[in-house]
Amino acid sequence: MNQTNPAIVARNATRRLPRWALLLLCVAYVLPGFLGRAPWKSADIEAFGFMMQWARPAAGELSAWWHPTLMGQAEPSLALLPTWLGAAFIKLAPLGSEALAARLPFMLMLGLTFAATWYAVHALARADAAQPVAFAFGGEAQPKDYATALADGGVLALMACLGLAQLSHETTPALSQLCFAALLFSGLANLPRRRMTALLVIAAGVLGLTLSGAPVLALMLATGGILIRVFGQTDADERRLSMLDVGMLALLCLLSITLAGALDLWRWRIVPPAMPELHKVGSLLIWFTWPAGPLAMWSLWRWRHQLVQGWRFAHIGLPAWFALVTVGTTCLTGLSDRALLTALPSVATLAAFALPTLRRSLGALIDWFTLLFFSVCAMTIWTVWISMETGIPAQPARNVARRAPEFTHDFSWGLFLVAALATLAWCALVRWRTGRHQSALWKTLVLPASGAALCWLLLMTLWLPLLNYGRSYAPLVDKVQAITGPQSCLQYAGISKAQGAAFMYHAKLRLQPAARPSTDCAWLILDLDHLSTWSDSLQALGWTESARVTRPTDDFETMVLFQATPNRP
Repeated sequence: MNQTNPAIVARNATRRLPRWALLLLCVAYVLPGFLGRAPWKSADIEAFGFMMQWARPAAGELSAWWHPTLMGQAEPSLALLPTWLGAAFIKLAPLGSEALAARLPFMLMLGLTFAATWYAVHALARADAAQPVAFAFGGEAQPKDYATALADGGVLALMACLGLAQLSHETTPALSQLCFAALLFSGLANLPRRRMTALLVIAAGVLGLTLSGAPVLALMLATGGILIRVFGQTDADERRLSMLDVGMLALLCLLSITLAGALDLWRWRIVPPAMPELHKVGSLLIWFTWPAGPLAMWSLWRWRHQLVQGWRFAHIGLPAWFALVTVGTTCLTGLSDRALLTALPSVATLAAFALPTLRRSLGALIDWFTLLFFSVCAMTIWTVWISMETGIPAQPARNVARRAPEFTHDFSWGLFLVAALATLAWCALVRWRTGRHQSALWKTLVLPASGAALCWLLLMTLWLPLLNYGRSYAPLVDKVQAITGPQSCLQYAGISKAQGAAFMYHAKLRLQPAARPSTDCAWLILDLDHLSTWSDSLQALGWTESARVTRPTDDFETMVLFQATPNRP
């Protein structure tokens, strides 16, 4: 077996990443983007709108559990579980903290994704086939230390993925699917070493994916993963799966099928990419999974002898199966980056198994490229902030004023101090990494993960007011309220669910479908794109156009305001 094993690792290369450093890095990545941010358009605010609507007392009927609505309309493809979780936390929260409360379960899911990835890599690395080559005179890495070092590298690889940052900090089903796919992956990786715990984790992953709107993906991942585990039990240190275990897993899949059918969740829309779009697949995979994606490809090449019999070698076969299915579904469902999000834990696992096979020159190239890339990104963020604060240099501030003409920058000591401390920590990390004494397996991924966390934290502190202004509907709602004055109700016609949710949240309004003007609902809002469709109908109901309000950072999004036609009863 060792003749085809590319991993050659000395004992001193399996140093553990200090637990406090790993936990601090995870916290620094998870919290920014959830704290202090307004709901952004469009998927984020729309999902939040469904949670708010369900959390209202009037929507607490049993039927609303299975068919949540927004503006009186149900969404057939709505993922139920993330909506339930967000709404439940909103119900428990005090007034005025709905947005933060809805994000709490999503914070936990992102943290759980990191934990599940760590335990998955650790379990797979303990297999005999994954262990490095034994040295003739000893000194090779010990199994437990080797697995721990690779698990640390897997978490760092996941955190470093560029596509993870924004989508993992939204209250959308994409994060829920990511979390439960990671749980399913971790449960399968730990079979049959930790049988009962793994079965419970697998059950949570399959049912969670099903209720998060991905029952087909859950069944494909679970079925293939179970087969790999059943046919790949060759290690002496593993307990074989019994027929009872296989039967329980089969019943779990049957339960998922039944649940998906009962809730009408079987909605699979195949949209294969056309030939001119094939290049988009490659570009999406490269930037979204960078730098874990290229490392995963390197890992597949270096472990290719095990890959051709992937059903026997779970440490390569299991993450390769998960990556193949999730990337394949992304290609067949419209090339959505949200669908690709579920591939990242398996891609990060493959990247972790590339670490013991990297040549020193390739590791140095990754280090220097990462150092330059994230340092330049951090300097750019700081330069734009300094320009907004002082006017020097002038050009970045002019660019901001052109893109957000009504934005007013305010200094915040709290945000500034957090950003400054993070930047100093990055400088200290760079100094540590460039030292000649570093030999740990995970060293190649420290700078990519820390750089991604740094830039995301800087964006969510120094640029947070600007991003809130540019990505949220709050400025548009404020401009509408400046015209209508304080209102408790607005009628609407031809607006999106995201726009409706924005008015419900930011203006605390009750929305009512278009009808005749009334004293308690004296204004009507309409998206300009639907004006030609609704113009005659609104005129017949007694409405007259009063004003048009354009979203400050988007000339293509304009709301038309209507009032009652004068002298009309």
